[in-house]
Amino acid sequence: MKKVFIVEDDEIIASQVAKHLETWQMKAKAAEDFQNIMAEFEEFKPDIVLMDLKLPAYNGFYWCGEIRKVSQVPIVFVSSADENMNIVMAMNMGADDFISKPFDLQVLTAKIQAVLRRSYGESISVHELEVKNVRLNLDDTSVTAGNSRLELTKNEYLILKTLMEQPGKVVSRESIMERLWGAEEFVDDNTLTVNITRIRKKLEAAGAEGFITTKRGLGYIVGD
Repeated sequence: MKKVFIVEDDEIIASQVAKHLETWQMKAKAAEDFQNIMAEFEEFKPDIVLMDLKLPAYNGFYWCGEIRKVSQVPIVFVSSADENMNIVMAMNMGADDFISKPFDLQVLTAKIQAVLRRSYGESISVHELEVKNVRLNLDDTSVTAGNSRLELTKNEYLILKTLMEQPGKVVSRESIMERLWGAEEFVDDNTLTVNITRIRKKLEAAGAEGFITTKRGLGYIVGD
C-alpha cells in the first residue's frame, strides 16, 4: 500500500483527498504541524508527497527544497497559484508534477498513479473499492457486503462505482446519468431511480442498510 503525505493547510481539502485516496488502497496522512513538516515527513516515510504552495510559516517551495536535501521521493504540487513562473520554479526545484486547483479527485488519483509508476517502475493496480465494509470488485463487477457476495448488472456496477469513488460527497443524478449513458442519449430520469432502488435492495438483503443516502434535490451519497 503506497503512502501519500498531504501538505495542505485547508483541512476540508486535505480530508477529502485523504478519504478518496484511501478508497484506492493508498494510506494517506495530512500534515498537522506546518512549522515542522520535515519531522512528520521523516516519521511517516511517504512514497509520494502532495504539496500546496501557499502554506503557513514556510511555503511549498521551501519544504520541497528541504525534502530534496534528504530524499528523492516524488513531489506533486497542488495549488491555485498556477502561474507559469510558479510551475517552472516547482519543476526546477525537483517537483514531479503540478496540478491546478480546483481539481477533480479522479484526475488527481490518475496523476498520482502515473507519477508512482514513473518513479517506482511498477504497475499500480487497484482491484477493489471499499467504503464502510462494502467492497466493490473492479475485476468481476461484484460487490461484497459483510459475508455476502452480490452480483450486479452493468448499470448497477457503474452507478455504485461512481458513488464509491467519491465517498462522503454528494454525486448529482445528472453526473451519474452522464457517466452511464452519455450526454447525447436521452434517458428517462426514472431509469436511474429504478437502478438505485435495485442496488439498495441487494445491499439491504446483505445487511448494508442505508449505505446509499438520497440528498433530496442534490443526488446520492455513500459513506456519509
